[in-house]
Amino acid sequence: QVQLVESGGGLVQPGGSLRLSCAASGSMSSAYEMGWYRQAPGKQRELVAKVTSSGTITYADSVKGRFTISRDNANNTMYLQMNSLKSEDTAVYYCNAKNLRVLKVYEYWGQGTQVTVSS
Repeated sequence: QVQLVESGGGLVQPGGSLRLSCAASGSMSSAYEMGWYRQAPGKQRELVAKVTSSGTITYADSVKGRFTISRDNANNTMYLQMNSLKSEDTAVYYCNAKNLRVLKVYEYWGQGTQVTVSS
């Protein structure tokens, strides 16, 4: 079992910055793929960024050049540095871990942290 806990969300003005953290515990492995997803009111959950166990990173087009994902395997922690924030970035951000090295792919989710971008 893997537990994921997000932190770092809050209220920020447009153009500002925020850093989210995801602390993993339990049977977490550096071999898992990890990523950040978000869900805005009235919208479906979408991928923001992800990083594989080998370090390959993928970003949503809407955040390229503004967000940076990273992971600290030694401490089982993942980060999302968000710069030049826009009102469209307002959403609940969720941490995700995915075990791909099994016959049935299994995913874990955190409770989410609210990010509000408003003047």
